[in-house]
Amino acid sequence: MSLENAPDEVKLAVDLIMLLENHEIPAETVLKALEIVRQDFEGKLPPHPALSPEGRGKID
Repeated sequence: MSLENAPDEVKLAVDLIMLLENHEIPAETVLKALEIVRQDFEGKLPPHPALSPEGRGKID
């Protein structure tokens, strides 16, 4: 499969994997760092209506 037609998230994932592997960063360190990155970017997302205070309890 060519990356040319891959979704942006796949292209980014491949780039990150290559960068991390080229720098020989231990897998445990990578996973810990990715968790920090995930939390940071989740904080930048708009709130989900079903999880907002007025939407609590309305998850279907």
